[in-house]
Amino acid sequence: MPVTISVQVIPQHGDYEPMKRAWLEAEALGVDRIYNWDHFFPLGGDTSGKHFESLTVQAAMAALTERAEIGSLVLCNSYRNPNLLADMARTIDHISGGRFVLGIGSGWFQHDYDEFGYEFGTKGSRLRNLARDLPIIKARWEKLNPPPLRRIPILIGGGGEKVTLRIVAEHADIWHGFGDPSTLKHKSDVLDRWCAEVGRNPSEIQRSTTIARWSGERQDPGTLLDLGFTDFVVSVYGPDWDLTRLREALAWRDCASYPDPAVGG
Repeated sequence: MPVTISVQVIPQHGDYEPMKRAWLEAEALGVDRIYNWDHFFPLGGDTSGKHFESLTVQAAMAALTERAEIGSLVLCNSYRNPNLLADMARTIDHISGGRFVLGIGSGWFQHDYDEFGYEFGTKGSRLRNLARDLPIIKARWEKLNPPPLRRIPILIGGGGEKVTLRIVAEHADIWHGFGDPSTLKHKSDVLDRWCAEVGRNPSEIQRSTTIARWSGERQDPGTLLDLGFTDFVVSVYGPDWDLTRLREALAWRDCASYPDPAVGG
């Protein structure tokens, strides 16, 4: 698969206009995908600070950009009825001209659930719900009029070896995981085994990870490329959404030999 560089423009601790400028600048720089995340409160700093909702922001991203794919790392399956989510995804796909990626996971941040009145359940119940809802989402896409402009790619985030990676093998076009190189290599191998179990060609699933996290952690994409990862994400957040690390990652992508990049630290 070709190497892609993505940016996660986290909708926390800032205002809409500078966040919008970050999308537009990232696209002008040549980013391949623009993600946000699906929380209702900041995860760092002042937890009562400024924050925006994910899917409405993605619709704005879709309307204002022209080339980059649009998605989330990742939507929480618990927050929306699967049929409604399918319709919202289809609508954003049309707004974007066929550039939407459905990034989804089972959910984990209990504060979101408690404050917005969702049942938190257990890790197991949330994963079972994700496995139940993905076929519903895909079936609804087949029924909608008009249908999506393309077969919407599904990105699944998570690293659970017994359940999550099996769901990835069954449904995902992109898998996003976190960890150091040894952890990511191990998880990727587990995913390969699940693909064999369910009869899926593992080369059909792009491997994605974050190389510059909003919390300050960094990874060397050259090392991860050798492990089979080809989508590398830089996370930025408000109030200024600094794209310095994104520029470095894009410069690395655009070097034919992929030398060790500055983003590796």
